[in-house]
Amino acid sequence: MSVNLSKGQQISLSKSDGTALTSVRMGLGWQAAPRKGFLAKLTGAREIDLDASAVLFAAGQIADVVFFQHLVSDDGSVRHTGDNLTGGAGTGGDDEAILVDLARVPSHIDQIVFTVNSFTGQTFAEVQNAFCRLVDETTGAELARYTLTGGGDHTAQIMAKVHRSGGGWQMKAIGAPATGRTFQDLLPAITPHL
Repeated sequence: MSVNLSKGQQISLSKSDGTALTSVRMGLGWQAAPRKGFLAKLTGAREIDLDASAVLFAAGQIADVVFFQHLVSDDGSVRHTGDNLTGGAGTGGDDEAILVDLARVPSHIDQIVFTVNSFTGQTFAEVQNAFCRLVDETTGAELARYTLTGGGDHTAQIMAKVHRSGGGWQMKAIGAPATGRTFQDLLPAITPHL
């Protein structure tokens, strides 16, 4: 059963039988919002390039990053499946995904922050049906979903993070709007959430 997360809500990343998850997928999906007006009907929706990134932190410092130009973490535990330049057709599938092998994440990595940014510069008011979801990669079961609602004039979002808690991992939906075309632009906005 999937949990619809609201901003700031946390869930523990463990299976219903109490065992820890070993591999999760953070999926991102979106489509361009339809344009309004006469010319919009002729030209159709504008292509929007959203990018998912995972920033790995150790004691508050960046240790590694996985994004469209660096698809696999240096240790191999986090992997981006590839850059989608236009989004989906509204079918609800993941347009970009980042796979995290939690069992292989080095012990010094204590947080992984997931971000999304509009590389082409459109605001989230021009995006619809955008979501971030966490899936148990072993079973394919959706564990949690965070829906990007409300549009807005921002071009990026600090989506969620997974962080070590005791002997396991927890996920926290952050949902903080930000401005930037790349994960580097978002670092000042990420810091308060560490």
